[in-house]
Amino acid sequence: MTFPSIEHSIAIPYQLRVLFTENAFATDNPLLRNLLCSKESGSRRKAIFYLDEGVAAANPQLVPQIKAYFQHHKEDLNLRGIHLLPAGEPIKNNTDYLKEIYAQIEEQKICRHSYLIAIGGGALLDTVGFAAATAHRGIRHIRFPTTTLGQGDAGVGVKNGFNFRGKKNFVGTFAPPFAVVNDFAFLDTLPEKHLRNGYIEAIKVALIRDASFFDWIESQANALNAFQPAAVRELVHRSAQHHVTHIATSGDPFEMGSVRPLDFGHWAAHKLEQLSDFRISHGEAVAIGIAIDTLYSQKMGYLDQASVDRILNLITQLKLPTYAPELEQKTADQQNATLAGLEEFREHLGGLLTITLLKQIGQRFEVHEMDTEKILQSIQDLPR
Repeated sequence: MTFPSIEHSIAIPYQLRVLFTENAFATDNPLLRNLLCSKESGSRRKAIFYLDEGVAAANPQLVPQIKAYFQHHKEDLNLRGIHLLPAGEPIKNNTDYLKEIYAQIEEQKICRHSYLIAIGGGALLDTVGFAAATAHRGIRHIRFPTTTLGQGDAGVGVKNGFNFRGKKNFVGTFAPPFAVVNDFAFLDTLPEKHLRNGYIEAIKVALIRDASFFDWIESQANALNAFQPAAVRELVHRSAQHHVTHIATSGDPFEMGSVRPLDFGHWAAHKLEQLSDFRISHGEAVAIGIAIDTLYSQKMGYLDQASVDRILNLITQLKLPTYAPELEQKTADQQNATLAGLEEFREHLGGLLTITLLKQIGQRFEVHEMDTEKILQSIQDLPR
């Protein structure tokens, strides 16, 4: 006797929301309280906080503010701990901190209706987000990105990544956070380097989606160099809008296919971070990666010289790098080590190499092979 197959489509709606505020932990700011209590009524909402040590040091009032906020809303909220974690990519390179988070979730009886709240840069958000996505098969997670890069790009997406065997984000999940809260007050204490890192992701999304946004960034270069709050905040908001819109409307939010336009410039950037042992920040590496792929687009006849000049000029005008000596490193067989990033990117995509390039500012397309000689020429022609 044979039985027919059983097949059903499973549609799971996700609400990807990014909220903007200032001084979220002021007791008269209701945003977080309302967010935590926006689902089931009844019991007090339990939450554990994980703070980037650098953010906590730069904002010494933050921990007392969180405690005062939960005390002020004690009828609704239940604070189950505030833990400090190191900043930067090394937190993702072994499982020590991840195991600590799992242990604290278990000890505090944090369930699927409780919250893990992460405040910090991309590495901390990745680590806590991965723990939240995997403990109990998913705990509600709220992100507070504290950098321009996090608020405009990495922190508003649906991915959590963990490094393994020297490969960036080899382990990870697609798990939309319960919410992202962009608190502009955190940008006030951000070091210059980390303010600029978010600029390049805004340039990236403008290059692949919106020429008028690129024009606006050019027009605001002086204001952005002076870190004028109005300009920085608008850049962050417009960048976040483009990233969230792409994720929500591209038809591939969990990247089941091989097209990754939001990874324009990233195949070389990820490899460059590895080659520098993460001395080069993600934003700096992306700036260099975009410069390489911009020159490559021109050398292959896809992009005009005037557009190349505008792109490279804007990157340098915003004081972001277009070259690093690590680009010249060789492998054991004397090949350029950066080129290995193509194979690693192909593997990351799932087998088919797909690289986003430019036809013009605001218009991208994909190719499935790269001319390595043209890549090496592009590297040699980078502004230094």
